[in-house]
Amino acid sequence: MLLLAVAAVVAAAVAVLLNPRVAPANGVDKGATIPSKWGPLSAQDRLLLVKVRQAGLWEMPASQMAVQRGASPRVREIGKIINQEHMQLDADTRATAQQLGVSLPAIPNGTQRSYLRELAGLDGKSFDTDYVFRMRSAHGQVLPFAAKARVQSQNSLVRAYAERGMRFVLHHMQLLESTGLVTKSALH
Repeated sequence: MLLLAVAAVVAAAVAVLLNPRVAPANGVDKGATIPSKWGPLSAQDRLLLVKVRQAGLWEMPASQMAVQRGASPRVREIGKIINQEHMQLDADTRATAQQLGVSLPAIPNGTQRSYLRELAGLDGKSFDTDYVFRMRSAHGQVLPFAAKARVQSQNSLVRAYAERGMRFVLHHMQLLESTGLVTKSALH
């Protein structure tokens, strides 16, 4: 019996060492920079992965809604493109986080759930306007995190990820702005 208990403890320790989780799913961690084979992994590096994943958790379903509920063909087209690209970015985010041992959120946060409920209650031009506003605003908020990671991270895996992420974010901003529905208040 004691041998089984010791074996269980050893197995658990090995599992933790082989797959460390350096940031909880809410993105809050102790702020320590930890070593990795790609270079030091800072709290800011981990926060980028968490923020991109968190954004995708509501932007993918919102873009699916745009495909189905968008009044204008352009909004429906943009929704399809953004959703497809967010699926690619989400897969990249999850793979990068797994390599680095960073835990990611699994569901939209409360504010994001309220955005999704709001969009679900809209149709026509109101849907298009709100979708474009919310999405452009959200992309404007995540871009600085990606840019900062690309410029400051000492972790080569995070720098490469940030660069890929910035390409998606910038493309999405251009698409959203091409609708003519982006207002001054959506620009950050």
